[in-house]
Amino acid sequence: MTLDATHFTDPGCPWAYSASPALAALQWRYGSQLNWRLVTIGLTEDAQQYIDRGYKPVRQSLGYMNFRDRFGMPFSTTPRPRISATAPACRAIVATRLRAPELEYAAFRALQFGCFTESVVFDDEADLVRALSRVDGLDARAIVGAINSAEVTEAYQADRALARQAAGGPTEFQGKAAQSDGPVRYTAPSVIFESSDGRSLEAGGFQPLEAYDVVIANLDVTLDRAPAPADPLPALERFPHGLTTQEVAAIMASGLDSPDRKATETALIELAAAGEASRIPIGDDALWRARVFDTPGAAAATAAAAHAALT
Repeated sequence: MTLDATHFTDPGCPWAYSASPALAALQWRYGSQLNWRLVTIGLTEDAQQYIDRGYKPVRQSLGYMNFRDRFGMPFSTTPRPRISATAPACRAIVATRLRAPELEYAAFRALQFGCFTESVVFDDEADLVRALSRVDGLDARAIVGAINSAEVTEAYQADRALARQAAGGPTEFQGKAAQSDGPVRYTAPSVIFESSDGRSLEAGGFQPLEAYDVVIANLDVTLDRAPAPADPLPALERFPHGLTTQEVAAIMASGLDSPDRKATETALIELAAAGEASRIPIGDDALWRARVFDTPGAAAATAAAAHAALT
């Protein structure tokens, strides 16, 4: 049995980025039993939308410091040169979906890291290329060159329309929807889980891991639910493009235990010292990856194989 999981998100949203540990734990527990569909929200089409709300680079950096301390994902607090809209990055994700669908999630992650750890400006094509170049096997320049094409525009607008159908639903009822540009929309990250018999449940906006887990339990108790691994290596081997320290800690937490970041980082350092993992500095933390994926093309090949198995 499988469940469909429609993930409404945006690479420029710090709440979506900070939910990554919970989503990584969810992917660990249920693996290919969850069929993920990523839908880009397109939070802003023009930087002026943020400027009119009082956003400034310094305000963003101070906010990132709070997110870092509260949720544990890596951040850089270096103010970016200017405020930018998120639409170009969303279009880049859609372009990847159309041209290299097995790398769509990796592209989304790379753009998140670019935004929150490298001060990437999304409306700067060179910055987009720099962020996407992190993805093994992706032609970043070709993707950025396609973001305004007719096919990408059509698919992106379809995403935006789907993301703006939250009116009257559980997400709005819980106060986790928004109405920033017309229709009531889902906030990032929102996930709708749907079973094969057509039943669906929403986890709207930022939610703890337990919320996702209880939604899944109420849709299908026949799924296999993997226990937490005893050490980080199996988790790193499951995620070819790498995991942050907090993501690994979330995956390794058992039962009602809180993630033990210090113990997790200690274990990761020991794996790196033993030559089984690599540590890639990112923001104020690191991206950890199993050594098996350090060979050029290895991560992309693994992602392609996983994608093929699901389609």
